[in-house]
Amino acid sequence: MDPVIVVGAGPVGLTLALALARHSVPTVVLDEGPGKDEQRPARTVILRDDTAALMERLAGHSFGDQDSGARWGGWRSLRRKQLMREITFGDEMPAPLHVPQHALTGSLRAAIAEERLVKIAVESKLDSLEQDAGGVTAHTRGPKDTWWRGSYLVGCDGPRSTVRKLLDVRFPGRTAVERHAVAALRTELPGPGQALLHRNPPWRHGGAEVTGRPLADGVWRLDWLLPPRGEFVTPDALVVRIRETLAGWCDGSTPPYELLDTGVHTVHHRLARRWRVGRAFLAGDAAHLLGALGTQGLDEGLRDADNLAWKLALAWHHGARDALLDSYQTERRASVAARLRAADQSLPILRGGKGLRSYVPGSARGHDALLTDGHVGRGPLGAPASYAESPLAPPLSESEVPVATEPGAPVTDVRVTAPDGSFVQLRDRLGLGRLLVVLVAPGTVVWERRHWVSAGIMPRLAAAVTALPHPAELLVAESYPGAPAHSVLLIRPDGHLVTALGGVRPAELYTAAEAALGGAAPKRRAQGEADEADTQEKAESTAAASRPTTQ
Repeated sequence: MDPVIVVGAGPVGLTLALALARHSVPTVVLDEGPGKDEQRPARTVILRDDTAALMERLAGHSFGDQDSGARWGGWRSLRRKQLMREITFGDEMPAPLHVPQHALTGSLRAAIAEERLVKIAVESKLDSLEQDAGGVTAHTRGPKDTWWRGSYLVGCDGPRSTVRKLLDVRFPGRTAVERHAVAALRTELPGPGQALLHRNPPWRHGGAEVTGRPLADGVWRLDWLLPPRGEFVTPDALVVRIRETLAGWCDGSTPPYELLDTGVHTVHHRLARRWRVGRAFLAGDAAHLLGALGTQGLDEGLRDADNLAWKLALAWHHGARDALLDSYQTERRASVAARLRAADQSLPILRGGKGLRSYVPGSARGHDALLTDGHVGRGPLGAPASYAESPLAPPLSESEVPVATEPGAPVTDVRVTAPDGSFVQLRDRLGLGRLLVVLVAPGTVVWERRHWVSAGIMPRLAAAVTALPHPAELLVAESYPGAPAHSVLLIRPDGHLVTALGGVRPAELYTAAEAALGGAAPKRRAQGEADEADTQEKAESTAAASRPTTQ
C-alpha cells in the first residue's frame, strides 16, 4: 500500500510522520525548505505535560540543557507592585516544558534520520493534488518536478497552507487579535526558573503586560503586549523596553544581559471549516490559529497529530472506515473551537480594562486567574482536550464505575506493571498501535508478577483482552486516581480514556473497544504478518513513492 504523504516539515508534520512510523505506517514528508531550521532563540514553544511526554517519547530522549529546554519551577503573577498569585509546580501540577522551536524540530529530524519508514523530500513545494478511490496523487516543484502517490495526504503546511487552498476549504476568523514584541536574552533575574506575568508594570514603557519565561542556560524569553494596531517597535524602542523591564524586576538596577534575538509576534484566531476532504486532512496551523491569552497553538497542533496518527494507521492496515476517520475532525475541531470561544469571550474582559468593571472588587484577581489558566495549561483556556462527546464513545453500561478521569479525557500517568514484569509509566506504552487495558489491583506491587499473573481474575481478564477486536496490552496498576479496586480501564492509543468498568466484563469491554475503533471490528492481522520482511516492504514502498509516475 502507498505511504501517507505529509505536507510540511514543521513540528506537527514531523511529529505525525514519527507517530505513524511507530504504528508501522510509511510516510513521505514534503519539505519545501532545505531540510534544516533557522535558529531563532525568540521563537519558542510551551508544551503541556502530556504533549511534552509525546515529544520525548517520539524523539527518544528527555528535553534538557542539550536542547536549551527547561521545565519551570513555578509561576508568579504581579499587578503593578503587588504579587497576585504564586504557583509551585510538582506532582499535582506538572511543569510545562519551554523549548526553542528549532531545538524541538532538530530533535524530531534526528529521530527521523534513524527511522526507515520516513522519507523527507527537501525543496519539494506542493502545487497540485488529485484524489481517487485508491489514494492521492500530489505534484511538487523544486530542483526537479516530481509526482508522488500516497494512500492519504495530511496538510501540516502552516497558516498559508497550500493543501487547504487546493482543497478549497475556507479559513474564517480574526486577524491580529494580539501583538507582542519579543526578545530572547541571557541574564540573571530574581526567581530563577520561575515564569512571571506582570500586568500594568509601574515603569514608563512597561505597557499593559509583560511576560518573562525561562529557558535553559540563563536564557529568558520576554514578551510585551502591544496595541492590536498602530505601534511600530523600533530596535531602539525595544532596547528601552528591555532595560526598563530588567531594572523594574531587579530593584531599579539593569543587570548585564546578552541580547540573542528579537521579533514581533502577531496572534490570529482562525478555524478551518473542514479538516477532512476525502483522503486529505488538515492539521496544526493549516487547520487552526490560536494563541491569545497565553494559549499555545503548537500544543494543539501536536494533539492533532497524536489524534490522527492512530486512526490513519488503522485505516492503512485494515481499510478505511469513515466513522473513525471522520472522528478526527469531530473531536479535534470541537476542542479547538471551544478554546477559541473561551479566548474570544475573555478578550473583551481582560483587554478592555476600562469603565466601571475595572473598579469591581476582586475583578483584578479574576482576570489574573483567567490569564494564569491560559499560560500554565488549565481551565477552558489551557486544559488538555476531552472528547466526552466523541462519536467513538461507547454506549452507557451499568458496569461503568466513576474514576477521577472522565471518559474521553487524557488518562493520568501512573506506574504500571508491563507484561514482562517491569515497572513503567503508563504514558510509555502509548502510541504503539495498541489499545491499553489497565487493571487496578492494590497489593500487586509487593509481589513479583509471576505470583499473581495466573491468580484471581487475571486469567479471565487476559482472555477477554486477547479476544478484543484489536491488539491490546494488559497492564496492572497498584492504584489509579479515584478508581476502586479491580476497576478495568480501557484506553485509546492516544491516551484518552474510553471507559472504566467494575471488574472483568468481557462483553462490555469488547463493545467499548469496538466503539472506540469506529464501529465494526477491523480484520486482525495474522500472527507474524508484521515481521521484519513486512517492515522492509513498507520501507521500500516509502522509497518507491519518490519515483515519478505517469499521468
